[in-house]
Amino acid sequence: MTIPDLFAALPVLPTTVVGSFPVDTGRGLPGLLFPLRHAVQKAVESQVRAGIDIISDGQVRGDMIRAFSSRLPGIRGQDVVSTVLPASGSITVADTRYALSRHRLVKGILTGPTTLSFGLHIATPVYRDRADLAMDLARALAAEAKALESAGVCMLQVDEPVLSTGAADIAGAERALKVLLEGIHVPVCLHVCGDLSSVIDRLLAFPVDVLDIECAKTPQNLELVSERDLREKRIAVGCVDSGTPRVEDEDEIARRVRDAVDRLGAGRLLVDPDCGLRMLPFDSATGKLSRMVSAVRKVREELAG
Repeated sequence: MTIPDLFAALPVLPTTVVGSFPVDTGRGLPGLLFPLRHAVQKAVESQVRAGIDIISDGQVRGDMIRAFSSRLPGIRGQDVVSTVLPASGSITVADTRYALSRHRLVKGILTGPTTLSFGLHIATPVYRDRADLAMDLARALAAEAKALESAGVCMLQVDEPVLSTGAADIAGAERALKVLLEGIHVPVCLHVCGDLSSVIDRLLAFPVDVLDIECAKTPQNLELVSERDLREKRIAVGCVDSGTPRVEDEDEIARRVRDAVDRLGAGRLLVDPDCGLRMLPFDSATGKLSRMVSAVRKVREELAG
């Protein structure tokens, strides 16, 4: 599915999620025996019930580093002890397939190789630095990217929050991303949260279809992108603050969505939370998604009228 095909299948201002969801392991014997299976089902069910247009598998099986690093040969705990190799089997595909059984449009999500490299300790002379490590992490995750595409995801999202911190070499991160995405044909989204003022021009040059940015907590990011030539790139605008359990009211979220529409045009936008919701209480996470969907529907009606 190309990016025009994807947008043609969606309503204006399609809603999505950045990825992670609170972990609800359930109660009773099933919750004890298969806690994360229940958590996946609960995360998917909550997104579908909220009315999200493009959902995720919920990313409930670990934090964004360990969920991937724990499955890659060459990594022991937080230490890189030898050459990093691809996992012996898929990491996220089973959960993604479950999500696809419950909803037509699901995004596959990978933690980016540069962010992964900063979450690990290099304990081997095999790697000179983190940029060197990121290249092998990209090669290892390329197999997962291809498996997600084969499973039927409508989009692949790569999370690289470290790119806004100034700690990473942006050119090296772009090279690693190209390795990860080689041969991928579905639309690709790059998620980078935080203040993007020092890196926005570099990020807009990355070979991705969608740039996902934090705008509820960091509204200046919206101004940054609105001042630049985006060409064909779409923007996923964070309109719900993921850093607080407070559920914003519909009007507050709608104002953020309208601001993005006024600056960038409705046809270029996706709407989602600023970041993952994993650290929030379950009721807050579900409330935020439901309120976000209702706010977007309100703005859609205004645009249609």
